[in-house]
Amino acid sequence: MSISHPANAARLMLEHKGIPFELVKVTPGAQAVQIRVAGFRGGTVPALRLDDGRRALGTRAISRLLDEVQPEPPLFPRDPERRRAVEDAEAWGEEVLQPLPRRLLRWALSHEHDARLTFARATGQPRPELAARMILPVAAFYARREDARSTERIRADWAATPGHLDHVDALIADGVLGGEELNAADFQIGTTLRVMLASEDFAPLVTGRPAEALGRRVWPEYRYTVPRLLPAELRGAGPAPAGQAA
Repeated sequence: MSISHPANAARLMLEHKGIPFELVKVTPGAQAVQIRVAGFRGGTVPALRLDDGRRALGTRAISRLLDEVQPEPPLFPRDPERRRAVEDAEAWGEEVLQPLPRRLLRWALSHEHDARLTFARATGQPRPELAARMILPVAAFYARREDARSTERIRADWAATPGHLDHVDALIADGVLGGEELNAADFQIGTTLRVMLASEDFAPLVTGRPAEALGRRVWPEYRYTVPRLLPAELRGAGPAPAGQAA
């Protein structure tokens, strides 16, 4: 799914390894069905099926399978302590950072017609006005799956974002992220940062940080632009962009 940062993390890891692959595009909103029809137990992207029949669902399972299939260049350090640090960062990136831009988008799609219309146009729907009306039940379904119906959850996400970005910068300073060779955590976290940089809400918070350079290095080009989705009443005073006092 071209708009998905986890899906692109898997694609970029395959390219990093130099492993040939066939890319199968999944229609946004249909992944819960299409992935299961393809023989996977879960209903989310990314999903990887090897020629020998082995399968992996999700970026963390895929990163480990890719290292098993082709050890070089490695996605995880060989030193046990450094490997644990990368694994911990990868898990944090998936569980904490990755959902932030996705949850805001799903909240907006389930609450705002204009957001659904913009999304329909951006994803190339032939009749965006009709599509914007028809995707409301689908948007509500995915919002429920990720606790994205809750306005308070979105408010809490927004307030916590600067702290999460501080953690990314600390991981870069410690050498866990942004080393000479990209690792699994770089792809996991860097793709999320790149999506945030394409968002009018998140971009001011990421720009100017070491996190910005990581996002642009991991995923140089992201063809979507996400308009402002966070209403002023949720934004409040708002966290200050990097380098500015609140």
